Amino acid sequence: MLQGSEVMGECEDGKEYRCWEELLPDALGLIFRNLPLQEVLTVLPRVCKSWGRVVAGPYCWQEIDIEEWSQQQSKPEQIARMVELLVGRSAGSCRRISVSGLPCDPRFSFIGDNARALRTLEIPRSEISDSMVESVAPRLPNVTFLDISSCTKIGARGLEAFGKHCKSLAGLRRVMHPIDLADRACQHDEAHAIACSMPRLRHLEMGYMLVATEAVAEILGRCRELRFLDLRGCWAVDDKLLLRDRHPGLRVLGPRVDDCYENSYWEECSDDYSDDSSIYSWELMDDVDDDYDYAAAGSDDDEAVWDDDGQGLENLEVRFYGGGFGETFAGFDWPPSP
Repeated sequence: MLQGSEVMGECEDGKEYRCWEELLPDALGLIFRNLPLQEVLTVLPRVCKSWGRVVAGPYCWQEIDIEEWSQQQSKPEQIARMVELLVGRSAGSCRRISVSGLPCDPRFSFIGDNARALRTLEIPRSEISDSMVESVAPRLPNVTFLDISSCTKIGARGLEAFGKHCKSLAGLRRVMHPIDLADRACQHDEAHAIACSMPRLRHLEMGYMLVATEAVAEILGRCRELRFLDLRGCWAVDDKLLLRDRHPGLRVLGPRVDDCYENSYWEECSDDYSDDSSIYSWELMDDVDDDYDYAAAGSDDDEAVWDDDGQGLENLEVRFYGGGFGETFAGFDWPPSP
């Protein structure tokens, strides 16, 4: 690799080369997005000043995808600090945020203040409340896809606020887990909010929500542009509602679940993640170039988010229930039909 201190010249074979530091920041940002998050934040700034400036600026952070990293964190404050760090660096240019378990309302307000160009917002398992959604949603008018799966503190009020202010919302993922709904009787009010406030929906995932036939019928009657509907696990919905001749052009999954629920799959998941040499058990570099002011580029903050006391974890056994909600893994994340 060419070092940032080199100048334009010729290689031993006579071919001309150009320094990496001469690439446009936008181009470097596109390249750096393909690297692991930890390397971008703690390794690249040490290579040369130009790379440090790119990492500290908005070029790498127009799409912030830290969902996988956030799922590994035991400390909510670490997730909050990372969100503030990266959203702040995006300088208002962020188009996508994907983070799991966003811990508290003030962080969502920070997103609303600093990411108004946002189009994709994926915040599953977060602790955001209806009142905060009603406050922040007016600042997110450009959102077209929303994932609030397993957000147990968001209900009909929050859904209505998103629908009212995100006028171009075309995709909603509101997949629940039966454990999330242990103390609830139904979610018909949420289905009503979706039907009344999100008429332009084309893609709707509401797997395992506690809804019945009439609630889904209302959605189908009002969301006329709907092209995909995921109802897997919605046991109270009548299959007859989903007759193809009634809704031509609509692709429906469920309410039955054709899953591959096998004990061997869960054992594989548990074994795969039992190794202490996980990619998230990083050692941070200790050599620092005294000639470069890393604090100005935010490197101190970058490294702080990786700290972990590691106390009392030696004998902890963890079993994982799948990762995403995509169609590829459909049916792997949930229990079998009752």
